[in-house]
Amino acid sequence: MVETTGDIWEYAPFVVIAITTNGSLTRDGRAIFGQGVAKQAVLRYPGLAEKLGRLLAKDGNHVFDLEHGIVTFPVEETPWSLPDLSIIARSAEELRLLTDRSGWERVVVPRPGCGGGGLAWRDVKPLLLPWFDERFVVISQ
Repeated sequence: MVETTGDIWEYAPFVVIAITTNGSLTRDGRAIFGQGVAKQAVLRYPGLAEKLGRLLAKDGNHVFDLEHGIVTFPVEETPWSLPDLSIIARSAEELRLLTDRSGWERVVVPRPGCGGGGLAWRDVKPLLLPWFDERFVVISQ
């Protein structure tokens, strides 16, 4: 795992970008993109809320390839709950498996749960280390 600082969107469209998400839906079935990188992604790529909403309704709160070089990285069940370390650990494993299957060379991930979620990086980093190899760049601003 490589750590860096900067703007995650400077890497687009050359790598896969993970956006931290939750498992909640609006009444009309769209995913709720709360804040941070997820909110920025839905503004950049119209239709993500509908696409993720369909996937969440069908398969639950997991890592999904949304196309456009965007994948989800669930950190919480709802945008109003605190990030959950067990969800972050599961998402790290799922992202690694998807990366292996897809043959991606580089995946950039914001520090999951550490921005608006309020978690300390020292608590999250150990959950990622077993799964993230040199293909994964964890970025903070």
